[in-house]
Amino acid sequence: MTTALTTEAMQDELARLYQPPRPVIVAKSLDRIDPHGRRFIELSPFVVVGSVSEAGVDVSPRGGGPGFVRVAEDGLSLLMPDRPGNNRLDTLKNIAASGEVGLMFMIPGVDDIYRVNGTAGLVTDEALCAGFEEFGKVPKALLRVAVREAFLHCPKALMRADLWGESHRVERATLPSLSEMVMDQLNLGKPDTTHEQQVENARKTL
Repeated sequence: MTTALTTEAMQDELARLYQPPRPVIVAKSLDRIDPHGRRFIELSPFVVVGSVSEAGVDVSPRGGGPGFVRVAEDGLSLLMPDRPGNNRLDTLKNIAASGEVGLMFMIPGVDDIYRVNGTAGLVTDEALCAGFEEFGKVPKALLRVAVREAFLHCPKALMRADLWGESHRVERATLPSLSEMVMDQLNLGKPDTTHEQQVENARKTL
């Protein structure tokens, strides 16, 4: 059985295994969203949100039309609508506990990634929320993220995955439907709707 390294030993092992980053890699981390980052976010329909609390770490996807996340004029903050989900509220509860978030923006067809780290809070101003109406719905709340660091991330991970290509694409029928998998995990039998019906129901609640 492999024994996990202590924190100190891990630091030593990292120093042994990896070279220090090149100066430009360190320098590219900015304290605000610059014009390139703004343009990237304007084109992005998808972002992954990482958050943390004493209970642990959570990662959650967020999506909308390109530019559904909006950057403040000074680049020091951004606003993201909170759309209807499963009401677990993992991200919001973590933000209430620590405020710390990490965002990873992606654009279909582009292998580069744009990352933003900072502190988040909840905004419930009705007039402000109304400006984020999409899918015929006004969000109940917005996440405001104060930027601590923002930077472009190299494309190697998405290139290895060929995320936007065809080499690893699978037919949806390769897997059972989401409802089938969850109901099987919980020993609840079979769902009474087909995958196609489940997808249509999800579209109606976007």
